[in-house]
Amino acid sequence: MLFITLAVAAVLLVIDQITKIVIDTNMQLHDSIPIIAFGDTQVLNITYERNTGAAFSILEGKQIFLIIITSLIMLGIIYLMVSKRVKKPQYLWCMALILSGGIGNLIDRIVRGFVVDFIDFKIINFAVFNVADICAVVGAIGLFIFVMIDEIKDAKKEKEKKNEQAE
Repeated sequence: MLFITLAVAAVLLVIDQITKIVIDTNMQLHDSIPIIAFGDTQVLNITYERNTGAAFSILEGKQIFLIIITSLIMLGIIYLMVSKRVKKPQYLWCMALILSGGIGNLIDRIVRGFVVDFIDFKIINFAVFNVADICAVVGAIGLFIFVMIDEIKDAKKEKEKKNEQAE
């Protein structure tokens, strides 16, 4: 299972990097191409942006800090996965997604000095993002949900155990 999750993470990382290379080499900064529109209402655009910060441009210009923090987190995830401390498949999949997203944006910060963002949902006026961001967010949300489900199940079992002992 570990090999498969890491292989999928590597494939997602390659997809992320290829999309960023295509955008970076074929578009000018702030160029925008409508992909989905209904009349005059633009829904989805490909918009070339450079982000020198983290999500929503927080910590803008703090590249060294972001490189160090991201590297430490990615090393921690790799350690947890490879050392088999994480055994549940759903946790491994989520961590693989977080890993691919984190490494994808880390490569940008190290190589380019900024993260290439290009997916632009105009209809909800959301921040421009990229494939790595999608992977990291889906992985983090999934991990949160699976941990919460397991915690609720464990609490329920513990409560049942106490009730049985009380009888």
